[in-house]
Amino acid sequence: MTYEELIEEAVQHGLDIYEMPLKPRIKGLYSNDIIGINKSIATTIEKTCILAEEIGHHFKTSGNILDQSKIENRQQENRARSWAYEKLVPLDAFVQAHKQGIKNRYELADYLGVTEVFLDSAINRYIEKYGTHVTFGLSTIIFEPLGVLELFE
Repeated sequence: MTYEELIEEAVQHGLDIYEMPLKPRIKGLYSNDIIGINKSIATTIEKTCILAEEIGHHFKTSGNILDQSKIENRQQENRARSWAYEKLVPLDAFVQAHKQGIKNRYELADYLGVTEVFLDSAINRYIEKYGTHVTFGLSTIIFEPLGVLELFE
């Protein structure tokens, strides 16, 4: 999913998206149906990953969760990130990438339009959720080492 497509989807859900100058360590913010994306982020691919997480906050969090020393806030942050992972790196994408001949994580990140860091975080989240592998249709997605096994029909 491209940055522009994600913006369109967010607008359909009543969100306003603004690219604005933010402190360098702040990549994105969400509050009251408004998402701010740090204007200084260099690539559209990274902006896509940040935007997906901020949209995840719209759907999965409530209130001010900036204080990450509180466990409830960290849990809400994880729910927003999980939403973003499932949006940009859905399980069927592993199977489709396998069928397209994608051979490594770098190629997979490029194919999905996400950063390698985001892809690695998504894989780690899937490992937390499913363990080392998950069956998806006639395929088994193996997260470590990353691969897909296809069963005969």
